[in-house]
Amino acid sequence: MNIIKTKLEGLVIVEPAVFGDNRGFFMETYSSKIFKEAGIDCSFTQDNHSLSVEPGVLRGLHYQLNPKAQTKLVRVASGAVYDVAVDIRKNSSTFGQWVGVILSAANKRQLLVPKGFAHGFCTLVPNTEVLYKVDEFYAPECDRGIAWNDPALGIDWPTANPILSEKDGKHPVLKDAENNFE
Repeated sequence: MNIIKTKLEGLVIVEPAVFGDNRGFFMETYSSKIFKEAGIDCSFTQDNHSLSVEPGVLRGLHYQLNPKAQTKLVRVASGAVYDVAVDIRKNSSTFGQWVGVILSAANKRQLLVPKGFAHGFCTLVPNTEVLYKVDEFYAPECDRGIAWNDPALGIDWPTANPILSEKDGKHPVLKDAENNFE
């Protein structure tokens, strides 16, 4: 397993070792031992799975406030997404900066999104399935979001007219969003 640091501290790309042959492939998608050796110490408590039928479905930008903040390990089982994480830690030197990566069933990359980041993705192809582990249970009272098209962030999404949920269409911009990450 290869852990690749990004320009945002704590946000890493995970490339599993893939062992393929004429039958298909095998890979470990998570190993607490390898993560601990890389300085990543979290205990996942829940797995989530989403299906987006159409390309251009945008889910995000989501986060949970402390004390129910979540670290997420995101991967794609079928299809492809443009996955984005935004640093929303107020005292971070990279506050408001973002990283976007393509995660797909073909490249098998994963993104580890730590607490203090807003997260979202946009599907690139039909019938995309996204799987992600979280280290804290869903807490509706702590559930928050940031506008996907916040001009201050300038995220270069792969679509100008995404398919959004009603909730995701109403998130505030970062400067107006409730945020208790220092």
